[in-house]
Amino acid sequence: MATTALAFILGWCLVAAIRAQQLPRPSLSLHPSQGVSLGDSVTLWCHLPRPAAWVWLYQEGGWTYSKGKNKEQDAAEFSFVSTKQEHAGTYRCQYRVSESAEISEKSDPMELVVTDHSFPPPGISLHPKKEVGTGTNVTIRCWNLYHGATFLHKDGHSAPVQHQDPDNGGTATFTLTGVTPSDSGTYRCSYHPWGYSFLSSPLGNSVTLEVTPKPAPPGAAVISHGNLMVAVAAGCTAAFVFILILVVVFLLAARRHRTWRDESPGAPTKNPEAMDFQVPSSDSEGLTYIELQAVTPSMQHPTPPAAPQPSVIYAEVATGGHH
Repeated sequence: MATTALAFILGWCLVAAIRAQQLPRPSLSLHPSQGVSLGDSVTLWCHLPRPAAWVWLYQEGGWTYSKGKNKEQDAAEFSFVSTKQEHAGTYRCQYRVSESAEISEKSDPMELVVTDHSFPPPGISLHPKKEVGTGTNVTIRCWNLYHGATFLHKDGHSAPVQHQDPDNGGTATFTLTGVTPSDSGTYRCSYHPWGYSFLSSPLGNSVTLEVTPKPAPPGAAVISHGNLMVAVAAGCTAAFVFILILVVVFLLAARRHRTWRDESPGAPTKNPEAMDFQVPSSDSEGLTYIELQAVTPSMQHPTPPAAPQPSVIYAEVATGGHH
């Protein structure tokens, strides 16, 4: 009998676990999401992906709150009219669907941090204090008397931008490395007193960080102008050399073409210049006249000899009389 009962219980737990995995997980939100002080009203909303008959709100290490749903609604509301220290903590919610034993998994955790104004606000300092250029390292220091975890807040951000534990003197040092104009803004600090993880001090005084775009070095314009002049001079020199090379190539090509034309076999040859020899008539007796061709010296290769021409010989036979 005991074995049967044990098997039944184990089977029911197994079925419930399988069904729980099949149900979508709910989500939890907090309103207002920050800045809740002791005595303020705060509401936690459990958002239901499916209609539910029962919704549970769990506080880790604390109370469990439950609420029945008579109507099919997509959220369950849990409110604290006057928040107390014991309300601070981590919460999750869970639901069971209507007319069934199916139970969902718990939601992701949501922290309710309550501000207690009985704790003194922390101190804060900024270094360097004046405007800084882009890329500068900026240090923000916060200190408190309770040596608790310290948080750095920036106006316009719902959550702290950084947090850390302070040193033995109660001082936390936050370093903003290589700041840019987007880091400009107003910063404040808060802390959680030692032993109170979900109680916070009020925000302390503020410091303002102004980041300006980094100006160019004083000689940057002169250097840039000098680089431009060097680039222009180099470009002109390259263009001149290129044009000169083109001219030389053109002249060489023209000379080569002229030489080739003169050396071609079919090129016309120059007519030899005739040499005119004059002999006085008084001395013409007994002389033989020969017609010679004058050849102008040339650097050209010798051409094949032409067909031999008959020599023209003028002869006069003296008869002893006048001609």
